[in-house]
Amino acid sequence: MLVGFAAADDAGVFRIDAGRALVQTLDFFTPIVDDPFCFGAIAAANSLSDVYAMGGKPLTAMAIACSPDSPEDLEILAQVMCGGAEKLREAGVPLIGGHTLADRDLKFGYSVTGLVHPDRVLTNAGAQPGDALILTKPLGIGIITTAIKRGRAGKDTVAKAVRVMTMLNRDASEILLGFRCHAATDITGYGLLGHGCEMAEASQATLRFHASFVPFLAEAYALAEEKIFPGLIAKTWNLIEPKVVITAAVAESLRVILLDPQTSGGLLAAVHPQDKNSLLETLRRRGVEAAFVGEVEPKSNASIVVD
Repeated sequence: MLVGFAAADDAGVFRIDAGRALVQTLDFFTPIVDDPFCFGAIAAANSLSDVYAMGGKPLTAMAIACSPDSPEDLEILAQVMCGGAEKLREAGVPLIGGHTLADRDLKFGYSVTGLVHPDRVLTNAGAQPGDALILTKPLGIGIITTAIKRGRAGKDTVAKAVRVMTMLNRDASEILLGFRCHAATDITGYGLLGHGCEMAEASQATLRFHASFVPFLAEAYALAEEKIFPGLIAKTWNLIEPKVVITAAVAESLRVILLDPQTSGGLLAAVHPQDKNSLLETLRRRGVEAAFVGEVEPKSNASIVVD
C-alpha cells in the first residue's frame, strides 16, 4: 500500500509492480440538483475526480445506488444512471457493474479504479515552501446547492453550478503532470480551507491564501450575504479554527465561501513557482478556469493563513 488514509488523501494507492499502481476510491451522496440526469453526471464527475486528484487515469467504474422501489422512483433512478453513464463515456471510462439497494432516500455514486505510476502519485504531502498554489475551479457550489434546496436559486445560477460540477478534472490533472507539481487534492466537503489544512499538515508546511485571488461564483457571494449557506461550514470551521488565521480585512461572506463544501470541485495544486505562469496559461488554453491563489510557506503556528 503506497497511500492509505493516514494523510486524508483522496484515494488509496496500491502498488502492482515497478511501473503500475492501482488508484481506488468510492463516493456516493443524495441529490443536490433537481434534474436526475444532471445529478447522475455530477455524481460521476465527482467520483472520477478522486482518481484525477492522485495523478491517476480512471480505468473502470461500478455504480452504487439506493432508491425507493416504486415505478416512479425507479424511472428517476434510470435517468440518474443515464446521466452518469454519459459522463463516464466522456471520460472514456467503462461501467462494469454495480449494486443497488432499496432505501427510503435516493443515493448514487461510483467506485472507481484507476492506474498511476508509483513514482508519479500526487498526494496531500509534498508541498514545498515557495510553491505556488493553483485552484482549477471556482468556489461557491455548496452555497448554491443549499439555495436550490430552499427554492432560492434561479435557472441561470443553477446552470452555472451544474456546468462547474459536471466539468471533469481530467484536463487539469493531465496538465499538472506535465509540470513540477509537488502536491494536489480536490476541493470537496471540507472546502478550500479544510482541504488546505490537510495538505499543510501532511506537507509539514503553512499555506497562505490571498482571499482576493480566489475565484468564486458571484451568485454564491450574494447568497452568502443573505446568510444562505450549508450548515457544514460551521462544523468545518469549528474543526479547523485553531489552525487558521484569517485577517480582519477578509469579508465575512468571503470567509464563508472559503469554507464552502464543494461537490465535484476543482483541484488545489502546489507547483514549483517557476512553473506558475506557464501552467496557468496551459490550463486556461484547455478551458480550465484556473487561478493562482497563494503560496506555500515554511511551517508556522498556523496551518493556514488568509490575507
